[in-house]
Order: sequence, then structure tokens, then C-alpha cells
Amino acid sequence: MPELPEVETVRRGLEPVLSGARLSRVRANRPDLRFPLPEGFVQRLTGAKILRLDRRAKYLLAPLDRGDTLVMHLGMTGRFEIAAPEGTIRPGAFAREVKPDDKHAHVVFETEAGAVVTYHDPRRFGFMDLIATDRVDRHPWFATMGPEPLGEGFNPQTLIKAFAGRKQGPKTLLLDQKTVAGLGNIYVCEALHRAGISPFKPSGMIAGKRLGPLTTIIKEVLAEAVEVGGSTLKDFAAADGALGYFQHRFRVYDREGEPCPTSGCGGVIAREVQAGRSTFFCPVCQV
Repeated sequence: MPELPEVETVRRGLEPVLSGARLSRVRANRPDLRFPLPEGFVQRLTGAKILRLDRRAKYLLAPLDRGDTLVMHLGMTGRFEIAAPEGTIRPGAFAREVKPDDKHAHVVFETEAGAVVTYHDPRRFGFMDLIATDRVDRHPWFATMGPEPLGEGFNPQTLIKAFAGRKQGPKTLLLDQKTVAGLGNIYVCEALHRAGISPFKPSGMIAGKRLGPLTTIIKEVLAEAVEVGGSTLKDFAAADGALGYFQHRFRVYDREGEPCPTSGCGGVIAREVQAGRSTFFCPVCQV
């Protein structure tokens, strides 16, 4: 499933054509995605102006001039494709890419400026909804979310408070959206490895002095991933509209059996299933 950096990359790719754009036509080629589309979905969007394009955790949010916010989630296989006068663009590239197929083109947004943004989703685990803008923060999807990991609200005190007295491992708590919003399996594995912290150690036993550096590392890992995605957006639309894909370079994720990249470690990356998810780590340098 796309994680926060990939969703932010998609947001940045969509922003030039959707932020400030008025939707001249909207087509829903089926009545549902993961959930049914809201009543009057097409009518409520047609003619509306998108004021800006935001991101909250792994959600894309597009506040409209009519008082609603279009909320979009990519799920596992959701992708956007932009057809504009300058060529076809697919904002965001992923380690496991799925090419779009017209039979999976479920929602199409056309702007007055001539751009056509198509949402493809083969497995339909993504979803869209329209929520009153003044109620978004109180909606069940967002009401209990913790701070954004790239924002000022996420700081060492966030983790000190969340980890105090807890028996669960830090990976479990970092994946809890009430602790911090938008962190996913891949980047939690990467951050814990950089910090040298075992994903299995009871969180309450991790010294507070280690949580400041962990907070900084989480921000760095996410920022680097966003930068990789953002830098490709400048170049991935070739003259023929083809997309130059990139893959994130992971240190531990999906590298079971490979040497630990930490200088002087000598360990080998291991994999264990933790709370139903694969955890990749170095048993030597993560303590």
C-alpha cells in the first residue's frame, strides 16, 4: 500500500492541474470503489472549484468552493493519470508498480483548463467521499489521528508520552495512527533501523534520550523519500508521455538475507511477522 511519501508525491503531481481548477465534467464509471460513492457525487463535483489540494496522513483532501471536501484514499492499487496538453503524467511511482488499464478507470475529472485526471484502481481498495469541510476534523477517519510526522506537532514529547509504560514494541505503536498519522510499515522499519532500535523491545524500556533522535530520523526518512518522489516529477513526462519510474532504495525493507548496510555491523537483515506484517530488521545493531 502506498505510504505517506508516495501519497505526498501524488499530491504534488496533481496539485498543478487540480489546485484552483474548476471541474467542468466528472464521470463515475461505477457506483462504488471500496465503499459506495456518496449520493450525488457527480452532480456535487461538476462545476465546483478545487480551492487547494492537501494531504492528511495517507488521505488526499480537496476543499471545494461549495463547502464540501473531496476526500480520496489510494488503497493498495489506486493510481491517477493526468492527460494534459503537455503530455500524459502519472504522479507517483512505487516500488511495486501497477500499470493502468482502461477497464479500471473508475472516476474521471475534467477541468476547464483542459486537463483530464483519471483514477484507476484494479482492486478497488481505494475510496472517495464528500465531507462538509467544517466537519472533516471531526469525521471518524480523522478525529483520533495523531500529529503529522513531518509537522511541528510531532516531537520527542509525542513519543515519550506514547511509549511510557507500554509493553508493545515501538513498531506497533508507531503504526498506530493515534500516535502519529500516516506512518506505514516500510518507513517505520527504515527509521527504526537507522535509529538502531529493535522493533520488538518493549517501548516503555526504551530510554527517553533515544526518542529525540528517533523523532528526527523519522522526519528525515520521510523527507528523503518525498524528495526522491518530488524530484522525479520534473522529468518523468517524456515527449511521448511515458513515465520514468523510480524505486525507493530501502536499507532493510524487503532485503531479508542481505548484509546490514550499517558500517561495521556485520549483521544480516532478518524478517519476522509482527502483528500480521513483515518486519525487516538487523538483529545485531538494532537493540
